[in-house]
Amino acid sequence: MDNQDYNKAEKAVNNTEDSLRNTANDAKWKVSDLADKARDYIKERRDNDQEATQEDWLDRVKANASDTWENIKDGANDAWEKTKDAAEDVKAEWNKKTN
Repeated sequence: MDNQDYNKAEKAVNNTEDSLRNTANDAKWKVSDLADKARDYIKERRDNDQEATQEDWLDRVKANASDTWENIKDGANDAWEKTKDAAEDVKAEWNKKTN
């Protein structure tokens, strides 16, 4: 197997890693974002003459975390498939050249 095949597999793994890292970074809420969202939630409830409760706020955060997990899981599944496909391609090339 020549270097081009190894480079192709390594590039696929690197691209997958970058994709997964971007998915995780895009999906997470930062502490300052959470604080801003909490203030917005409290203001929204006050403007609608409703009580802001910790339980309701945590339900919103939980829903976002669930969405975030789904995004991360999708990215991880995609990374797995791309890496597996690249490994199978390298294995097939290796088999062709050694048989």
